[in-house]
Amino acid sequence: MEFFGGIRPLLFSYVLINGIFITLQSKEEVLLDMRATGGELGWLTWPLDQVDKPGWEVVQKTLNGSQFYAYSVCNVGEPEQDNWLRTTFIQRRPSASRIFVELQFIVRDCNSFDASVPCKETFNLFTSESDADVGTTFRKGQFKKVVTIAPDEITSKNGMRINTETKVVDNLSRKGFYLAFQDIGACVALLSVKVYYKACTATVESLARFPETVAGSENQALREVKGECVENAQSEEVPRIYCTADGEWVVQVGHCQCKPGYEKVGDTCQECQPGFFKAASSDGKCEPCPANTQGLEAGAAFCPCMDGFYQAPTDPITGPCSGLPTAPRDLVATTTQLSAGKLLLSWSPPDDTGGRSDITYSVECQSCEGGACRPCGEKIRYEPASAGLTLTRVTVSELDAHLNYTFIVEAHSGVSMFAGQASARAHKPPSTSALTTSLHYTDPPKITSMTVIEKSVTSLSLSWDVSPRPRLHAPPIRYELTYRKKDDNLDVTTYTVLILEKSSVQISELAPGTAYLFRVQALSSDGSPGGSSIEEQYETLHERPFPPINTTAILAAAVGGAVMLFIVVVVLFLRRRKRNSHSRQGAEDNYFSSPEQLKPLKTYVDPHTYEDPNVAVLKFATEIHPSHITKQKVIGAGEFGEVYRGILKVPGRKDVAVAIKTLKPGYTEKQRQDFLSEASIMGQFTHQNIIRLEGVVTKFKHAMIVTEYMENGALDRYLKDHDGEFSSFQLVGMLRGIAAGMKYLSDMSYVHRDLAARNILVNNNLECKVSDFGLSRVLEDDPEGTYTTSGGKIPIRWTAPEAIAYRKFTSASDVWSFGIVMWEVMAFGERPYWDMSNHEVMKAINEAFRLPAPMDCPSAVYQLMLQCWLQDRSKRPRFGDIVSLLDKLLRSPDSLKTIADFDPRVSIRLPSTSGSDGSPFRSVSEWLESIKMSQYSENFTCAGIINMDQVLQMKNEDIKNIGVRLPGHLKRIAYSILGLKDQTSTLSVFAV
Repeated sequence: MEFFGGIRPLLFSYVLINGIFITLQSKEEVLLDMRATGGELGWLTWPLDQVDKPGWEVVQKTLNGSQFYAYSVCNVGEPEQDNWLRTTFIQRRPSASRIFVELQFIVRDCNSFDASVPCKETFNLFTSESDADVGTTFRKGQFKKVVTIAPDEITSKNGMRINTETKVVDNLSRKGFYLAFQDIGACVALLSVKVYYKACTATVESLARFPETVAGSENQALREVKGECVENAQSEEVPRIYCTADGEWVVQVGHCQCKPGYEKVGDTCQECQPGFFKAASSDGKCEPCPANTQGLEAGAAFCPCMDGFYQAPTDPITGPCSGLPTAPRDLVATTTQLSAGKLLLSWSPPDDTGGRSDITYSVECQSCEGGACRPCGEKIRYEPASAGLTLTRVTVSELDAHLNYTFIVEAHSGVSMFAGQASARAHKPPSTSALTTSLHYTDPPKITSMTVIEKSVTSLSLSWDVSPRPRLHAPPIRYELTYRKKDDNLDVTTYTVLILEKSSVQISELAPGTAYLFRVQALSSDGSPGGSSIEEQYETLHERPFPPINTTAILAAAVGGAVMLFIVVVVLFLRRRKRNSHSRQGAEDNYFSSPEQLKPLKTYVDPHTYEDPNVAVLKFATEIHPSHITKQKVIGAGEFGEVYRGILKVPGRKDVAVAIKTLKPGYTEKQRQDFLSEASIMGQFTHQNIIRLEGVVTKFKHAMIVTEYMENGALDRYLKDHDGEFSSFQLVGMLRGIAAGMKYLSDMSYVHRDLAARNILVNNNLECKVSDFGLSRVLEDDPEGTYTTSGGKIPIRWTAPEAIAYRKFTSASDVWSFGIVMWEVMAFGERPYWDMSNHEVMKAINEAFRLPAPMDCPSAVYQLMLQCWLQDRSKRPRFGDIVSLLDKLLRSPDSLKTIADFDPRVSIRLPSTSGSDGSPFRSVSEWLESIKMSQYSENFTCAGIINMDQVLQMKNEDIKNIGVRLPGHLKRIAYSILGLKDQTSTLSVFAV
């Protein structure tokens, strides 16, 4: 039968005019291109010599003076067709184990032929590997089927449809291979065959050069490639990058930086020009030499200082250089306190600080006597210090009278150690701008302290200290001692005055057991009081060393103290009792709120109470015209049909992204009513943590429910995809949103019945919203507030025990489910109770088993979970209490730092059998599967870790080195290994 009948010439004209054979630029190494050959292909057809009904035929056309070849076969109507077309030998690059076959072809619609004619619309692709070209030898048994090729669009009598398909042939290992196409009775035109493999091209990334690398197979999705730094660049570690199976470079590890004295220019490192420098390996540019430095050569790592300029040891080598400070100015001595032996020196800062701000000063003192000067020594005192001064003044004390002093004030900076210091001097003669100060003491020294040396019943011996002490050959000092009895009646007080030449005295004939006030003062040379004085009180001894004790007074004091203590205790007890009474009445600080709660203004209405469910839909939901809805992409499948992402375009409103639930064709009227009842429920809710209903389509053939679009989808899947990426504070924030939504539902007297992480949706702001109201029911007005259902599926892992046993659902059973949701969130989407069966779950719960704390779960959060899982539902917290507690945790982030105890042995479901080595797992893959980490099986195998003994020796760094990067996955594997080390092969986690 002629290929496509009389349509064949028209077919190829269409192909050439529209230029269908366009070669796209990509990282592809072509091994065979049927279109680019431009000559006789020389492909083998089988069977040979079929004159009456030939198989594959070569078709030749001319385009712009070039030959164009294609193969076609069209033996429709002939039974048991088996026509083969084999390519020439295709040599393979040794490392290219995965090749791509791109086909362009046409398949004719079987409906265009007589209905009685046998016809197919597919053909098969085969491959055969070989180490050498076998020529024309052809045996079907050597070929292995790759895939059956079916067209996306078929060609009818009214128009041509060209299909493009790309198939993968993997795990090739020999020197070359053949491709073969088998026709089993279709009408096919093979227009183009292109065979290629993908490679990551040679590249320079972050100054690291990587060679061209053939992309790996699907089993080796990422192929690690080591690189080397370009010239004059260096790296702390060998730079590495990964080549994907699609021929793209991803995830570079380690990068190179230009060495000191070189800067990055494009993909090279070039020398810094003269006058510029770069001190360290970095990606930065060369910088101009700083002030007072010079860069004379290219490739400088730093610029040296100019002559006369310096850098301090603490200055960065990349900073400017500084000059020395000049001498301080205007040194002045103020002698207003000669009697105290003090001198105030002050001066002005240098005219030139050398460009530095770390200027300090030092003061040197010399004493001159008899024409000779020498250092003043340690006797002289400086306030605040003699060196390291930042202020331009200093007080000098402990100076001796009748001496001449010379003071030298020096200015220093961080570079002063490199040259002589500049100084300002105060010394004789005045012609050199020096200052000499002579001090002559005529006043007596001051009295510094007085002590009692000995005391008796009638006498006291006293002594006192003076400062400064008299010098040798100085005139003697006399003292005036005045004393009197300490008496309140000052009008009759008698003073006794003694003039002494020594700094001690013994006073006799004093009254026993009497206090006296003593005052001593130094006298001037003319006998008048001078200098400072000091007054002290001393008492003579009593004649009776142990006076009688007044027992009556002591007893009275003890009784009075006991009475006062009793009164204080009673007052404190009453105040505390009153405060506790007030605190129990406050809803803010109470963990469990009062059972008497105000009913909300709005109460949920069950749509099933309407005789006509369509009336409920019209009352609670907005009708949308289908023309306002644009479907874009299927994002899931619901109980009643597919779910799409789309756009809602309502006139007068901004376009919004929406999710569109559809009702699949062939539905019954009951299914339609059940489908729309969810909209009747959602339409009654208005809360930021409840999924928002945009409207419904009910007046047309295809019913739809339109809700707001949540970009991140279901919470459980989102957490699994981002395992370990969120802090406890962020996770608690998500839980707070869910709890707020459930509080709103509970306040409306509404029970959800199917609260689980899969039914919580997440948007781009990580805001969680409660959705899926398919199982929900209203609370009745009975005292217990329960709803009894006679049937329907119950999600065992999320359902409270009383709801499982008695089919009684309350807000308290929703609280139990919320506790499970808390566990899911803190465990990043882990399946509750792991791989336990529903029967095992129910049995374990009835035996008081509760889920253990997830890894890194705050203790306060886990304690709230346990409260939600109390067997007595009346003792579980209400959603209002839960919201308040979560708010408190969020307001005090430090409360989340205390982590609940984690037992890794309870976090995995151990199999009943064990390996021969005593491990609870027979293989590494079995262990990884049990902890839901099967995706890393190949990583362990490639690293040579093939048995559980090797696993038990691994540390955190070993786990990282084999390619486990996600923090959550790393923790799960590490904790599991820790648990395996502690347990025995007979350990049973759950008594079931």
